[in-house]
Amino acid sequence: MNRSRLILLVEDNPDDVDLALLAFERSAVPHDIVVVRDGKEALDYLFATGDYAGRDLAQVPRLVLLDLKLPKVDGLAVLKHMRADERTRQLPVVVLTSSNERQDILESYRLGANSFVQKPVNFAQFIDAARHLASYWLVLSEEPPHA
Repeated sequence: MNRSRLILLVEDNPDDVDLALLAFERSAVPHDIVVVRDGKEALDYLFATGDYAGRDLAQVPRLVLLDLKLPKVDGLAVLKHMRADERTRQLPVVVLTSSNERQDILESYRLGANSFVQKPVNFAQFIDAARHLASYWLVLSEEPPHA
């Protein structure tokens, strides 16, 4: 996998996973996507624990797309844990969720989300959103320098 193009998609809804994969495939921006289905699995992946123990920690995602309403550990707890750890503090996190509740938006930014995007319900809009996200985070945006 190309580290500079790796996206971690944290999403429990299989339909939304399929839609996101198709949308990013059509985005025309080269990428690799790792899908995890709950907050615990996301933390295990990010920190190479549990089922991901022994995973190469050099394979750090360039972007984390994080749903909020997740089983086991919710998205806000995942974000809080990421921002509390030096290894993941600077990873770009886009909250990609069906919620448009003011409290979810405020709390996401308070905990360090880089962006908050409500999932488009229309497929064409979802493809457009994926193209913009991929173009910005994988092409235009500069990664923070590594120590």
